[in-house]
Amino acid sequence: MIQDSVTQQTSDLHIAGTDPLISPAQLSDEFPATENHIESVSRGRSQVEAVLRKEDHRLVVVVGPCSIHDERAALEYAERLARLEEQVREQILVVMRVYFEKPRTTIGWKGLIYDPNLDGTFDMNAGMRRALKMLLEITDIGLPTGTEFLDPIVPQYLAHLISWAAIGARTTESQTHRQMASGLSMPVGFKNRTDGNSQVAVDAMVAARAPQSFLGIDHDGRSCVMHTTGNPYGHLVLRGGQGNTNFDEEAIAAAQEELRLSGSNPLVMVDCSHANSEKDHTRQSVAFRDVIQQRASGSSGIVGLMLESHLFAGKQALNGSELRYGVSITDACIDWSETETLLNEAAEALAGTTS
Repeated sequence: MIQDSVTQQTSDLHIAGTDPLISPAQLSDEFPATENHIESVSRGRSQVEAVLRKEDHRLVVVVGPCSIHDERAALEYAERLARLEEQVREQILVVMRVYFEKPRTTIGWKGLIYDPNLDGTFDMNAGMRRALKMLLEITDIGLPTGTEFLDPIVPQYLAHLISWAAIGARTTESQTHRQMASGLSMPVGFKNRTDGNSQVAVDAMVAARAPQSFLGIDHDGRSCVMHTTGNPYGHLVLRGGQGNTNFDEEAIAAAQEELRLSGSNPLVMVDCSHANSEKDHTRQSVAFRDVIQQRASGSSGIVGLMLESHLFAGKQALNGSELRYGVSITDACIDWSETETLLNEAAEALAGTTS
C-alpha cells in the first residue's frame, strides 16, 4: 500500500482515465470469419505475393477511400469495385483500400477505430467492432482488402482479414513499425518519408525481412513478447515529398538502384496521391497515366499503383454539420466515374504485355 501511494505521486499524472478494451479473441468470437472469408483473404495475399515474385504479370492497384467513416458508402463502393474488378482482372489485381487509422500531422480525426461516432467520444470498442464487421462484409464480396497499420496492437484484431498492408510515410522510420511489419502475415508496402527520402523505406524493408522480438499483445489481450520470422514480401511505395513528385521514369530508376544496393528486389509501387498529385486529387490521373505508360513500355519493376477514390469527388470538413454521402472527410478523392475510366484505360493499355 505504501509503494502504491508512492507510485501514484509519479505515475499517470496526465492520464484522465482508462477504459477496458475488448480482446482480439473476444472480438473474433463476436464476429467470426467463415471459410469463405478466409479463402478470400488467402487468395488475395497469394496473388499479391505472386506479383512480387514476378509469377503473376498483373499490376496491383490499391484503390478506395482515403479513409472509411461511413460503412454504408464504403459497402456501396465495394460492390461497384467488385463489378469493375471482373472487367479488368486479366491485367489488374484490384485491392480495395480500407483505411481505419489516419496518422495526423498535428491533430484531427484519427479514423473509424478511434472515433467511430465522429464526435470526439473515442468509443474504440465500437470502432474495433465496426471495422471488423466492415472487413467481413467486403471480403465476403470477394475483394482483397488493404490498409495502413498505425497502432501496433491493431493487427491482432484485424489482420486476419487484410491481404495487403502499408506502413505510412510518418512511421516508416519507426523501429516499432518495422518490428510489427516483420510479423505481419501479408505483403507490406513501405512508403518513402514525407520529405521524399526513399532510403528510409528501403532500410525499413531490410529490417522487416529479419526476425524481430518486441512487446505486443496476444489474442487474449495479454502483454507478451512477440517473436517473428521476418516478412519477405516488403516493397517500396513512392508517394513524393516536400512538393516534389517521384513517379517519373528517372525517380523510379533511382529508387530501384537504392533497392538493388540494399539487396532487395527492385520493385516499386507508386502512390498517385499526396505529393505525387501535389495534394490535388484532380492530378492523381496525371501520375496514374504516366506510370501506366511506363509499365506498358516495359518497366517491369513497377508492380503497383495506389489511388484515393470515393463515390463522389473532393472532401468535406468534419465540423458537426450534416455530411454529404460518399465524400471523404480526410484527403480529397477522385470520384467513381474517373476511377472506372482510369482502371479500364489501364487494363486496355496493359493488354498483351507480360511485364
